[in-house]
Amino acid sequence: MDTLDCVVIGAGVIGLAIARELALRGRDVMLVETEAAFGQHASSRNSEVLHAGIYYPPDSLKARLCVAGRRRLYDYCAARAIPHRRLGKLLVASHEDDLPRLQALHANAEANGVEDLQWLDAADVRRLEPALASAGALLSPSTGIIDSHALMQALLADAEAHGAQLALRSPLETGAIDTHGATLRIAGCDIRARLVINAAGFGAQSVAAALAGVPRETIPPLRLARGVYFSLAGRSPFTHLIYPLPEPGGLGTHLTLDLGGQARFGPDVEWVDSLDYRVDPARSRAFETSIRRWWPALPDGALQAAYAGIRPKLTGPGEPDADFQLQDMAAHGLPSLINLYGIESPGLTSCLALAELVADTVQGR
Repeated sequence: MDTLDCVVIGAGVIGLAIARELALRGRDVMLVETEAAFGQHASSRNSEVLHAGIYYPPDSLKARLCVAGRRRLYDYCAARAIPHRRLGKLLVASHEDDLPRLQALHANAEANGVEDLQWLDAADVRRLEPALASAGALLSPSTGIIDSHALMQALLADAEAHGAQLALRSPLETGAIDTHGATLRIAGCDIRARLVINAAGFGAQSVAAALAGVPRETIPPLRLARGVYFSLAGRSPFTHLIYPLPEPGGLGTHLTLDLGGQARFGPDVEWVDSLDYRVDPARSRAFETSIRRWWPALPDGALQAAYAGIRPKLTGPGEPDADFQLQDMAAHGLPSLINLYGIESPGLTSCLALAELVADTVQGR
């Protein structure tokens, strides 16, 4: 039976970043992925936004990793020529009654170390984005967009350049883990690993459940939040990303721009029990109603079904959003295992900082 040093399960942006960071630190890494290509789910089905760190509770993992990760990611994009752009974001109060919530978000962002936000009154907003209806807004200059596929390609190239290997079509079938390591059956092959990093996204709970020795009470429940996106037919009148105030389960039906200038709206929030990436064109009616709160001139019939994504959440409808969970030996008693649960937004922004945290945790075992 082959013995490996580190096995990272899941080749989304988080698994790729972790494999890269461990390889850079001299570890021998095998990255295994169920699908036929990397980044086939949440990593490629999102808004491709680099977040500033406005929304998350102060001192949470989401807040700390988002702020640190954004800085690292901009530097990494510049160094590796990854397409990206600092477009800036307007977080909009559509009505006067929304201004106290916007002010609370401003204070929360400052507590998270986001220091470049600018408060705009209604006249300021009109000068910046004449088509936008608002009672005021926060301008976040450090929010941007990125080519997520190019990012994942760069992470994989770095990892492989330092000896990491990627095995596709390689699902974990069964396994057992103890204080000395793990025995894994992957795609019909039995291997031994000194360390296992479970970065399987919405599959993380299933991976943990497949490993004998993992205390079942440490595996949190999984909630799936599906969000669909619609693209705008024609040219967008906006040059910034436009976000309404957040809603339960998500950040509201916002407008983002891709690197080619194409505008898209979403995601909405629909709680589901299984993966389903179909987009019902009839949902455009609800999108139109939501968008017209801040863009009254949205033309009739201008929305076209684009794509859908699934967010792996740890809480469900009516419950506060949960923080990222990084479970190490302190949580489950197994020094050879790290489980990552609930890595949704701002996971893309946080990927490099989260990878550093995982590698530091491994190093400090």
